Amino acid sequence: MRRGSVVVAGVLGVLVLAGCRVDGVAGAGVSGEAKAPGSVATPAPARSSPARTSPAPTRPAPASPAPARTSPAPRTSAPRPSAPPRSTAPALPRKGQRTSDVRALQARLWSLGFFRQQPTGFFGDVTAQALAAFQRDRGLAASGVLDAPTWARLRAAGPAPTKAALYPETTLPPTRPDPRCLTGRALCVSKKSRTLAWMVDGRVVSVMDVRFGSAYTPTRDGTFKVYWKSRDHVSTIYHTPMPYALFFSGGQAVHYSPDFAARGYAGASHGCVNVRDKAKVAALFDTVRTGDKVIVY
Repeated sequence: MRRGSVVVAGVLGVLVLAGCRVDGVAGAGVSGEAKAPGSVATPAPARSSPARTSPAPTRPAPASPAPARTSPAPRTSAPRPSAPPRSTAPALPRKGQRTSDVRALQARLWSLGFFRQQPTGFFGDVTAQALAAFQRDRGLAASGVLDAPTWARLRAAGPAPTKAALYPETTLPPTRPDPRCLTGRALCVSKKSRTLAWMVDGRVVSVMDVRFGSAYTPTRDGTFKVYWKSRDHVSTIYHTPMPYALFFSGGQAVHYSPDFAARGYAGASHGCVNVRDKAKVAALFDTVRTGDKVIVY
């Protein structure tokens, strides 16, 4: 045996004992077979792994055009039932209301003689009674309720009321002046209409609401003269203010009354002629002279 073969065999033995699997010695051209010395190691032919042929690239099918986006059809709601047509006829005044239309109704009734006081704008029992009287006079159902036929009759009975008729200066219409008031300068005070008319040579310059004393302290009737003017007077008996006082008979005077302005005819004076409108009595105080007549009737 050749020496070279012995060496190879020894090496192989050692590798077997080491537990390694002997497929070949590392190194280029070395196989597991022994070669004769001097021979040239022919490299083992390279194992050709079967050629992996990748499939030919396939052309993608032409993309079909994307479907056109169509907007969703608008939702149509079910048709709503139409509301009944609103009446265009104006609402007529009714009992319990306080409006300018009530004032116009009262002014028409007053001009025809059915409403016995100046327009107030409030539709109460007095207005209902006056309306019923008009309906009865015209052959309508005397309900005291303003309906379309009654309103048509009222409008046909006369012209529309003027501003002065709608907004009179006094609660009650002034009465015919006493003959004593028709000459000179006079404060013409009517207990019947509860008015004071300031008159110059028979012409009414201004008119205002007044109230009088109670049954226990009555305001005296008669012809008097203004004998004293006291702008900021306070009663020495009752210790109450009497602004713009025009004294005409003892302690009785024409003057402004805050109580009358607040409570109206619910109260009474202690014999004086109370005036409700402060601005009017203030202007009167500046105009009236000492010696001017005062007629109370």
